[in-house]
Amino acid sequence: MRETGREAGSGPPTAPPTLRIDRWLWAARFFKTRSSAAAAVSGGKVHLNGQRTKPAKAVRAGDRLDVRRGDNRWEVTVLATAERRGPASEARTLYEEAAESVERRVREREARRERRLAAAAGAGAGRPTKRDRRILDRHTAG
Repeated sequence: MRETGREAGSGPPTAPPTLRIDRWLWAARFFKTRSSAAAAVSGGKVHLNGQRTKPAKAVRAGDRLDVRRGDNRWEVTVLATAERRGPASEARTLYEEAAESVERRVREREARRERRLAAAAGAGAGRPTKRDRRILDRHTAG
């Protein structure tokens, strides 16, 4: 019989009390792959308790993480660790995001949306293209 490291009938294995930060970020679904999580940690995009860290640093419940990915920034408190990467609903139980962080992300998302809309509105300004001219002619020559 093969040894599994636990007694038969003892139930499902429990999550370890600590986990590598790159693995936790991957399990909590902040990054699609562990290697991209490790690259972000190495690149200074993730701070553990206010300080830069390395991908192998262990995180535990109660640690505070600042995660930056593109234009998004999260300030989260680690609530639990996970042995495996599960569904998004399970991943959300691993952390709690600060209220200020949520508000800031919503404001920044709205600001980006406004900039996109302003840029799209300004795209039609100036001399019309050949295609625009044909559309205008079609509507005015009627």
